[in-house]
Amino acid sequence: MGAASVTKLSSLKRPSGAFAMLAVDQRESMRAMFAEKQSHPVTDEQLSDFKIAALRALTPYASAVLIDRQFAWSRAIRENAVAPGCGIIAAADRFIASADELVGDVVIDGEVDPEIVRRDGGIAMKLLVTWRPDESAEKRIAMVDAFIARCRSAGLVSIIEPVSRKPRDGRSWNAEAGILAAARELGARGADLYKAEVPNYGKGGEAVVRQQAAELTRIIEGPWVVLSSGVAPDDFPQAVEWACKEGAMGFLAGRAVWRTVIGADDMDLALEKDSIPRLQRLCDVVDRIV
Repeated sequence: MGAASVTKLSSLKRPSGAFAMLAVDQRESMRAMFAEKQSHPVTDEQLSDFKIAALRALTPYASAVLIDRQFAWSRAIRENAVAPGCGIIAAADRFIASADELVGDVVIDGEVDPEIVRRDGGIAMKLLVTWRPDESAEKRIAMVDAFIARCRSAGLVSIIEPVSRKPRDGRSWNAEAGILAAARELGARGADLYKAEVPNYGKGGEAVVRQQAAELTRIIEGPWVVLSSGVAPDDFPQAVEWACKEGAMGFLAGRAVWRTVIGADDMDLALEKDSIPRLQRLCDVVDRIV
């Protein structure tokens, strides 16, 4: 990692040196969350409105925030919805649905222009990578390498997010083991920051989670943080603490912060009373441990 990348990466951290980053880049998965709470269709405007409300309420407490192009980026920049001092990360992935998954595959989103990201005040870009045991490692590696080069050429921090997913050929599999396998494959490709699923998805007790977190620290060349998908919001702070005790540098999470307010009658009040305290608790955890 070059000196410029180190400096830019530091701008995504809290004064403690920990990452306490918010994600609002969920797309069709967020639509599905709203659909569980209402009978009428979930509109694009509804998603955009929620994302902007979450940005206004939560970014004063986050060290950085991850925003998607489809529903939020342009509006967030235009309306100055991100609090000063909160670093901005662009989601540079395009999700492709399959018959049974909202995110069946991922490609680099060519409509996310790194130069425009930087012009708009962005510091970093993020790429999600679906890791499956029956799919081509060479294809994944090539995409990650191209993404990292794309970020470097624009002077942006590169963040990769490999996630363990079921094989398509029906073979038996272990999702938890896939978290480690993905890190072995992609954790030394040169990304500035690695975003990992919580080891063992937070299950099995402290010893199991910490042992696997320590293994991730050994495998990944550079700093890494955890995401919250797959872990109940109330369980996430403990999982973050265990991971950070073994080398994780914080979190980049959305669902654990705002998932419980989806469907609230007064969204602004729910964000204030529920989501802000959740984010503050997570910040306290990483400040104390990291």
